[in-house]
Amino acid sequence: MAPVTALTYAAERATEHNLGRPLPGTGNGDELDRLTEVFNAMTERLNQSFARIREFTLHASHELKTPLTVMHGELETALRNESLSAPERQRLESQLDEVQRLGKIVDGLTLLTKADAGQIVLTNEPVRLDELVREALQDAQSLARAQQITVEITHCDEATIQGDRHRLRQLLLNLTDNAIKYNHPSGRVTLELRKAENYFELKITNTGPGIAQTDLAKIFEPFFRGDSSHSKAIEGSGLGLSICRWIVRSHRGGIEIHSQPNALTAATVRFPASN
Repeated sequence: MAPVTALTYAAERATEHNLGRPLPGTGNGDELDRLTEVFNAMTERLNQSFARIREFTLHASHELKTPLTVMHGELETALRNESLSAPERQRLESQLDEVQRLGKIVDGLTLLTKADAGQIVLTNEPVRLDELVREALQDAQSLARAQQITVEITHCDEATIQGDRHRLRQLLLNLTDNAIKYNHPSGRVTLELRKAENYFELKITNTGPGIAQTDLAKIFEPFFRGDSSHSKAIEGSGLGLSICRWIVRSHRGGIEIHSQPNALTAATVRFPASN
């Protein structure tokens, strides 16, 4: 039964990222070897299908960039016309907002598709995570001012990790932006960075409607938006948390979200400490 056990073990670990790795065969031409060949042919077809999907998404994103850039420029030019009536200006501004949102979706799709294909190279250098947290605080306070949301740091240990400063900053901006958008007016957002024995824990907590327990398992899937996200007043592409998960995993870390409806929602990120 050893060959069956080895085949089962390898098949259980097959994912969309390692489909090109063949399953082990016995090499003696028996029925189990034939079954392994069938499995390998199937996974190769799946691997090619995933590759075609990635290629299509990249090409589609690239082709969409040009018309969106043209539309963006034309709308900005039209808004410079001082003779526009108030309703005309409001309509053009609404169209510009939608074009900008489409642009963010295209950028997010391009990023995730390239990341999935291993086409993005991250820098690997010492990064002061506590400095990024303090920078994120300033940006978040500016974003939160309109809704009178309080943003503060409750604890911030000195923390240095190996990674890409630009992507780690993007992670913090995405998480704090979510904490502000999905919040109550006059609510609260807290940032906390603590050092444990061999890792650093970053926690961003916000008051707000929260996330249903049935949605938490799907929250990192692209384009998934829970019921509290369907309000037209809340803009978003549905890709932010997918990008956050990729950034965290690329830095050998983990991310999870816990939520108590109408109480607190906390995004917790853990990074291994630099040696």
